[in-house]
Amino acid sequence: MKGSKLDLCLSLGYFRMHQDIFTCRYLVFDNTIFPVHWLRFVLNRVEYGPKQRRLLRSNEMFSVVVKPFIITPEVEALYSLYKSSVDFEAPESVRFWLLNGARYDAFESYAVEVRDGDRLIAVGVFDNGDQSIAGIMNFYHPAYRKHSLGKYLMLQKINYARLQQKQYYYPGYIVSNYPKFDYKLFPGEAATEVFDDTKSQWLPFSWETVNALAVDILDEY
Repeated sequence: MKGSKLDLCLSLGYFRMHQDIFTCRYLVFDNTIFPVHWLRFVLNRVEYGPKQRRLLRSNEMFSVVVKPFIITPEVEALYSLYKSSVDFEAPESVRFWLLNGARYDAFESYAVEVRDGDRLIAVGVFDNGDQSIAGIMNFYHPAYRKHSLGKYLMLQKINYARLQQKQYYYPGYIVSNYPKFDYKLFPGEAATEVFDDTKSQWLPFSWETVNALAVDILDEY
């Protein structure tokens, strides 16, 4: 799933899981339905504000490289540290989450690597299309938590995509009444669109729009 095929799937609200694509309208926690809202950033509308510029400045001492992604022992070791530090159920490994037993990656996967000297401290994996990228994984060394490396990786993905003259960055979804995913809006709500799957169209993001879409989803169940 590469190039224009990936662009098309993303534009229709489908996203990668392992070596497949999927979509969903809601999650269920504790027997409660939580509506899901797929997002994308329109890259030529992204304008960093004080929070984004401050984060980029505060992490200037780190080196950043974007390159085709290869799963290495160094990457898996970093992920293992990250997994042991989070308070949610994370995939067992990078290899499992991306390949799930497949020998080859059907997607064109790239990575943002962040290093403190020679030490790998963060990795952000994304899939590359012709006109878009899709964020797949972000993980970082727990000792660097104060540097907000998850958000920093999102900004670095945007920087790369704009240099490559892409149109869209798809970061995944947010969930109504479940703010743990709201960090995905960090690059800027003004440049964000949310998918209306009943009409197969992308709408300018606002919380009013999200709430209205959530009502439509819940009304069906």
